[in-house]
Amino acid sequence: MPIFFHNEDVIFTLQNKNAKKRWLLGVVSSFDFKVGDINVVFCSDNYLLDINKQYLSHDYYTDIITFNYCKDNTISGDLFISVDRVEENAIKSKTSFLLEINRVIVHGVLHLCGFNDKTPNEKREMRELENKFLTILNN
Repeated sequence: MPIFFHNEDVIFTLQNKNAKKRWLLGVVSSFDFKVGDINVVFCSDNYLLDINKQYLSHDYYTDIITFNYCKDNTISGDLFISVDRVEENAIKSKTSFLLEINRVIVHGVLHLCGFNDKTPNEKREMRELENKFLTILNN
């Protein structure tokens, strides 16, 4: 499958990788797109901060940075996810780490599919889609 999981500077094992790949293929196909190559890279806060500074000129921590390489109807990109930030967000949200990591992964894929989260309405739509696809994953 054209979805790959990698680690940079963290020891992290994503469980049920093949199930996650099938799930994400379903997310992409639900919007009538095809999957090119999607790389999900798990890393530390500091690793992602360096990327944020270098490529976006932002000097703050974040849970995910999505690089979009989509062309026409084919979804491709790199998702860099801070395991540290996801863990902290899960504690703040009083949810499980597993739920939060899945939310962040699908959040990045939704960005690749053209969804944004800059305005309140976009944030609400993004959260609704995340919840919809998390329900599908957990069934």
